[in-house]
Amino acid sequence: MKKDTLLEIILATIGGVFFAIGMCMCLIPGWNLFTQGVITSIIGMVFLLAIFPIYRKSHPKKRQEPLKFRTLLPWIVGILGCLIFGFGMSKVMVGEQTSTSLWMGIFIGCIGLIICLLNYPIYAYFKK
Repeated sequence: MKKDTLLEIILATIGGVFFAIGMCMCLIPGWNLFTQGVITSIIGMVFLLAIFPIYRKSHPKKRQEPLKFRTLLPWIVGILGCLIFGFGMSKVMVGEQTSTSLWMGIFIGCIGLIICLLNYPIYAYFKK
């Protein structure tokens, strides 16, 4: 394993953990740590974004083409799916304590998950 690959794995792990803990801090009202959660999530995102330059440097053989719509669309669909999924799950965790809110959150979360699953066929379609 190359050093760059190991560094990518370490940065992804640290960034993912910080981001997940920050989101928990934001979404669990009993903790009263919303501001600290936002800061922790931003730190996690910085670690995750630090992977891109390392990846581009360690994989120079890949053709670096300019960004086109067919490249950006799977990213946009994935981000929207994750946001919808997260909204549904936060509705389950933080929403009103009624069964209607619970089931609506599960339903919205499932829609977001389906959108995330549709991301790969969209990517495969534009790839060929």
